[in-house]
Amino acid sequence: MPPHANLKPQLNAAEVDVFLAEAFPQLNHHDAQHDAAAYQTIEVFPGGCTVRLNATERHLRPGGTVSGAALFMLADIGGYVCVLSHAGPDALSVTTNLSINFMRKTEAGPIDGHCRILKLGKSLMVFDVDMVAGPGGETVAHAVGTYSIPPRRARNAVK
Repeated sequence: MPPHANLKPQLNAAEVDVFLAEAFPQLNHHDAQHDAAAYQTIEVFPGGCTVRLNATERHLRPGGTVSGAALFMLADIGGYVCVLSHAGPDALSVTTNLSINFMRKTEAGPIDGHCRILKLGKSLMVFDVDMVAGPGGETVAHAVGTYSIPPRRARNAVK
């Protein structure tokens, strides 16, 4: 299913990352060993976005594979970036559902989450995320989720 070309983003990738740094600073709180942000917005386009997890040893579980928790967070961040960029920058948009399927293990390195908005309404946004990694760009996990969008009267009250 192609992304909804009729959905126009209100924020670009750089604007989303600035908003996230201000509203959700703990997302990329990292130590001096790591220069790059763990989670970042790569692209925002009509009907979706691409987010990245720069997975390092801190994202690995025993056995040297990226943990399910880190991939789950990548999926959740993808939904958050979609709702922020398309419904407007409201820090109080929240996940109401997220279901994930893990397809194959992956090692440390960049993992991209290709997100599509399946439906954007006044109070809910449904999305999916295909998480890919490795030289072949294989799917390592796939998620489907829903975000709750606060009523417009409350928007911009919390930043």
